[in-house]
Amino acid sequence: MPVKNSRLQGFRKMDIDSRIRLIANLTGLTEEEIQVMGNNGSLPMDTASRLIENAIMNIEIPLGIATNFTVNGKDYLIPMAVEEPSVVAACSNAARIAREKGGFKCQTTEQIMFGQIQISGIKDRENAGSMIRSRESEILAIANTVSKTLRESGRGAKKLSIRNAQWDDTSMIVHLEVDVGDAMGANAINSMAEKVAPLLEEISGGEVILRILSNLTPLRIAKSNAIFPSELMGGEKMVDRFIKAARFAENDAFRAVTHNKGIMNGIDAVLLATMNDWRQAEANAHAYASLNGRYRSLTTYSKAENGDLSGSIEIPLAVGTVGGTTASIPKAKISMKILGVKSASEFQCVLASVGLAQNFAAVRALSNEGIQKGHMTLHSKNIAISAGALPEEIDTVSELMVKEKNISVTHAKELIEKIRNGEV
Repeated sequence: MPVKNSRLQGFRKMDIDSRIRLIANLTGLTEEEIQVMGNNGSLPMDTASRLIENAIMNIEIPLGIATNFTVNGKDYLIPMAVEEPSVVAACSNAARIAREKGGFKCQTTEQIMFGQIQISGIKDRENAGSMIRSRESEILAIANTVSKTLRESGRGAKKLSIRNAQWDDTSMIVHLEVDVGDAMGANAINSMAEKVAPLLEEISGGEVILRILSNLTPLRIAKSNAIFPSELMGGEKMVDRFIKAARFAENDAFRAVTHNKGIMNGIDAVLLATMNDWRQAEANAHAYASLNGRYRSLTTYSKAENGDLSGSIEIPLAVGTVGGTTASIPKAKISMKILGVKSASEFQCVLASVGLAQNFAAVRALSNEGIQKGHMTLHSKNIAISAGALPEEIDTVSELMVKEKNISVTHAKELIEKIRNGEV
């Protein structure tokens, strides 16, 4: 039912039930569909309504646990929220293979992020830049009045740098380098940028346009590596095929995008389960993959002397274990408790290792039997459900579709009819 007019005056002031009824009337929702909308699980709608605007319901994404992970000698159960079949299973299997040689080893850099202040209308950029640099200590001190927590922990704004804008000879960009510790850091950095903006205007004689963090974090990096035994991969021939597939991603942007998407399948699922900002992580990772002017793979693989596969990932990750939406959403808090990370660095290591595991699983499947066999076997249950199979019929319909190599809604409906007629 097409909506004739999306101009809903006063919609944000309505209570949630009134919003639902209005949307239902405008779009032709049934009473059954309205009841489904009212099933909101553990997140109260008054909380949801404070988190986002114009809230009408919560939406569920299945949350599973990836097993077998050992990272830096510590075992983890990894909560993953994702709608795509095979992600959790593939990640768990990859971690099982890596576990045989000690699991994942990971290191992280300092937790440095950038705040950006864009200044326009500067008459003499060389002089303005010199003046700003001469007052760096004062500017950093003002920035560090924003967060008592960062200041008292010895973190906060550490350095200032300047770039002249190439697109406008009256503009420059001032960067604040901020050590955010175990926080994601966005709010603190934004506040710091806003706090120093008036002084930068005064010094430069220009006008501040934007003052905001950058979601690109090339100084906030996690590097994880693992050894995948050749005997668990099907032998050295399989390792050789894998490396050839990995080289494809290292040298072809079309392949590299899909390759890196596989990495983010795992990382995004953990971020969503813990209600961290997966959109920032996506933008950050893909921008980092392009920093040298050519889009590249975030993972590298090589063959060890004994024939095993050596894999590594280098990826920027800006995540926190304090503050954020996680504390507001009960199931996200539970996910963080299951995960059991105590610091941003530990969280980064888990995420990077999940990304490497997910990527290994995808490339292994692609370079062996192809991605569809395993994926569609798991997807067949979704097809059975969408075709109307009852809970007790789903496994039978799924198994028959896989056996007959015909996984489709049409075929699922035919099988459901046969089951109910006693023909199967």
